[in-house]
Amino acid sequence: MSSSDSIAYAHPERRLRRLLRRLPGRMQAITRWLRKPSSRWARIPAGIFLILGGFLAILPVFGLWMLPLGLMLLADDIPSLRRARDRVLDWLERRRPNWFAAAGRLKGAEADESVHSR
Repeated sequence: MSSSDSIAYAHPERRLRRLLRRLPGRMQAITRWLRKPSSRWARIPAGIFLILGGFLAILPVFGLWMLPLGLMLLADDIPSLRRARDRVLDWLERRRPNWFAAAGRLKGAEADESVHSR
């Protein structure tokens, strides 16, 4: 990856990290480990199994939530999926900017929403 590629890749990566911070603690730790370059041997099969599980959403244990998570994991290794993931992140950031709020701002935004919902 050249320096211009790494600069262009930094913004989507930062957004993805902010979005992943919204996951429950254990899921965050697993996802962080799977996204490490040294975990490629586990990331690719996990992504494939999550995608397959997403297609089995009619069964009780599986769900559609597995499909985007599997695609996100595979996007780290497949450039065309990475570009699609970045476009989806752009769209999500426009539609749901509070999902990408920094950790300190997130708590304040949730407090504001709870006050306004009363």
